[in-house]
Amino acid sequence: MQGEVFKRRFGERVQELRLDSGLSQEALANTAGLHRTHISLIERGRRSVRLETIEQLARALNVQPGTLMPIIKLGRKKIADS
Repeated sequence: MQGEVFKRRFGERVQELRLDSGLSQEALANTAGLHRTHISLIERGRRSVRLETIEQLARALNVQPGTLMPIIKLGRKKIADS
């Protein structure tokens, strides 16, 4: 479940940066060397991305790869005593 939320938030972040750059999905796809459908699936949180894809997107958007990452809340799960 958390993975699905992360994918959705990652996609939202990609879309936000794309729109801020004034790029269409097709223009981002061409610049990144990806298919427009792939960009659409990423932005909708329907596709997991590889490290290579993160690098391609970051270069195309002229940002550091970490900029693409959504903020997540960190917390430790409590382990029940046996």
